[in-house]
Amino acid sequence: MNSEEFVARVETIRPMLYRVCCMQLYEPADREDAIQEAIFKAWKKRYSLREPQYFNTWFVRILVNECHNIQRRRKRSQPLETVYELTGNSGFEGQDLRMSLASLDEKLRICVLLHYIEGFSVREVSRILGISENAVKARLMRGRKRLKALLSEEGFEE
Repeated sequence: MNSEEFVARVETIRPMLYRVCCMQLYEPADREDAIQEAIFKAWKKRYSLREPQYFNTWFVRILVNECHNIQRRRKRSQPLETVYELTGNSGFEGQDLRMSLASLDEKLRICVLLHYIEGFSVREVSRILGISENAVKARLMRGRKRLKALLSEEGFEE
């Protein structure tokens, strides 16, 4: 993969990368650091990618690992009120959904985000997170149940 192709592919997925970071890191500076570090690491290892069609999966795996590295270094938590919007939608329902998503356990939250919001298949999510497909399915099921419970507590019914 040459440099022009690498830059073009990274620019294409940059909004997705930021959304993934939003669900893991609450400080905007940490998000930008994670993305920049992931870009740097991917650039150095770009020739190790055997199948270019898996670029997005490969890159998101690097980003998730970098988010975990930052979390380990920071060892801090933020109140849910500091969670920033993921999209331009500022509707009431969207805010409640974002807050409910942010309150999920990280293992559930990342699976739900990658599968339902970013559109990765169960197989791709399992590759990104380094867990079995059955584990991804179980986390998605638990995440859906927890979100349903959280949203019904807020007065949202099906």
